[in-house]
Amino acid sequence: MWNVAVSPACIGSGVCAGSAPGHFAIGADGRSHPPATPVDPDDAILGAAASCPMEAITVTDADTGTHVDPFI
Repeated sequence: MWNVAVSPACIGSGVCAGSAPGHFAIGADGRSHPPATPVDPDDAILGAAASCPMEAITVTDADTGTHVDPFI
């Protein structure tokens, strides 16, 4: 399982919501939010993290807290 977080650096570009709509949504504040966490590992999450123009998405292993590299 992975924990997914979006930092306040998010500018709401929507790249993550467009590439992984089941894992990210733009909230009323205009920023991206993960609808649920922890989640099952999914390459779409890593793609969204790698595509974020602000590098605002963090993916960590839910058990160990180890950072999951979005550039795998």
